[in-house]
Amino acid sequence: MEKLLRLAEGWIEEALSHEWAWRILIGLFVVMIGSWLARRLSRILDRLMQRMAVDEILRNFLRNLAYAVCLVIIVVAALDFAGVPTTSLLAVVGAAGLGIGLALKDSLSNIASGVMLIVLRPFHAGDAVQIAGLEGVVESVRIFQTRMHTMDNREIILPNSQITASPIINYTARGERRIEIPLAMAFGDDLKSLRGLLLGIATSHPKVKAEPAPEVLVTAVGEANVSVLLRAWVPANDYAAVHAELLETILADFSQRRARFPLPTQVSLPRPAAP
Repeated sequence: MEKLLRLAEGWIEEALSHEWAWRILIGLFVVMIGSWLARRLSRILDRLMQRMAVDEILRNFLRNLAYAVCLVIIVVAALDFAGVPTTSLLAVVGAAGLGIGLALKDSLSNIASGVMLIVLRPFHAGDAVQIAGLEGVVESVRIFQTRMHTMDNREIILPNSQITASPIINYTARGERRIEIPLAMAFGDDLKSLRGLLLGIATSHPKVKAEPAPEVLVTAVGEANVSVLLRAWVPANDYAAVHAELLETILADFSQRRARFPLPTQVSLPRPAAP
């Protein structure tokens, strides 16, 4: 064991007698200290953006981008301290980057689309959206992908390039949504009485907006009945819950009054918005 220790000491002394060994040690020291400083700087930048009320998605992207740029600078500086000719190395890296870029054009398209999403901000974290026919709540926009989750807690991962090439429906961006409940009224029934009943149910709900006021419209006259539509504005985040509660109240009220105003044969509940 002692022989091995003396042999190792001899190797270390021999290595340290050369200038290239000291350069490598200095390069490793630069990488260690630089990585620590990069993490600290990214955290400081994140706190500054929080104080400036920067959007969470944009804040995360800029923090990760700043950290990546710092790491690149640190690696180049470490190689320079280690005696590696960085000028020729950067030329080689540039040529390799061009070849990699051509091979990974789809990935680069996702990166460019991610930057567009962060700059244009068609949605924010927590918004309920429909993208490319998929509905969910936005969690984050990353370099290559955007992550969402559905109301039943399934995760959706979409390539950024697919998002920018598809229509985006943001259910919560404007803060309010209009509920529409279709009903059918038999010929000869009292439209005025039905309108008063539906407006009373809508206005009595605490989350239905007083302005714009709820309204009941005749939308079509068919062979067997008259189509009536109840409209009411509610907070976007409460859309699904209020829609279901209004339907339940209408059904219960009709049953209690034994009214002859039938519900339609098919009423589909909307997909819920952000919680």
